[in-house]
Amino acid sequence: MSDPTSVIDDLREESEELDRLVAGLPPRRWLLATPAPGWTVAHQIAHLAWTDHSALLAVTDADGFHTLVEKALAAPDSFVDEGAEESAQLPPGELLARWRGGRAALEEALRTAPPGARFPWYGPPMSAPSMATARLMETWAHGQDVAEALGVVSPPTDRLRHVAWLGVRTRDFAFGVHGLTPPAAPFRVELRAPSGDLWTYGPEDAAQRLTGTALDFCLLVTQRAHRTDLALRADGPDADRWLDIAQAFAGPPGGGRPPKEAGS
Repeated sequence: MSDPTSVIDDLREESEELDRLVAGLPPRRWLLATPAPGWTVAHQIAHLAWTDHSALLAVTDADGFHTLVEKALAAPDSFVDEGAEESAQLPPGELLARWRGGRAALEEALRTAPPGARFPWYGPPMSAPSMATARLMETWAHGQDVAEALGVVSPPTDRLRHVAWLGVRTRDFAFGVHGLTPPAAPFRVELRAPSGDLWTYGPEDAAQRLTGTALDFCLLVTQRAHRTDLALRADGPDADRWLDIAQAFAGPPGGGRPPKEAGS
């Protein structure tokens, strides 16, 4: 992926869809609890605003981003929550304006980034297309939490192709972050897109494979649902293990979500 235009366009659409979901909410509904423990709707938007700001610094101000990394290293267990907590206390209108301004600035920075440039991040350095893909993945995932808190269903779109691609690409990262040796051979992954298209990854004759809907796969790799609540099929022991540890986002192993029966 070299031209970032399409993924940046999709990132904007994903953000605008979530924006429409929260823009008209009365203040009390910004305080609704979401599936993330301790996080309200306001925390979810505040986290996106905070991370967009981090990404903007990574693209435009390497020294400023390095300062953020130092803060993260000093408080690895709390810096994400602290970043969300700070802005979540803002009046909703001010928080919304901060998020909108930050993501517009990031979009401009990504669109005008020099071709081939790579930027520092909390994980490996990323290109502009990779940065936009990661921001889309996170915007969609936190949007799922907001939608669930509000009791609405957010219909899946083919923008999920970016999340699915990232989920496949991070297979080895997921094994590694759990202290496991990644499988030597690629898997075959076949996902049914919201449009009905079939998205495929890996060699067709791979010994191990994973099949299901793109929505279920994206919920798995963003850890928005437990594997037992998803209709994903794994053929092969390593592919089955992947269902337990899949993680498309940077950082230490995520806690995931409990099965619905256990969490209810």
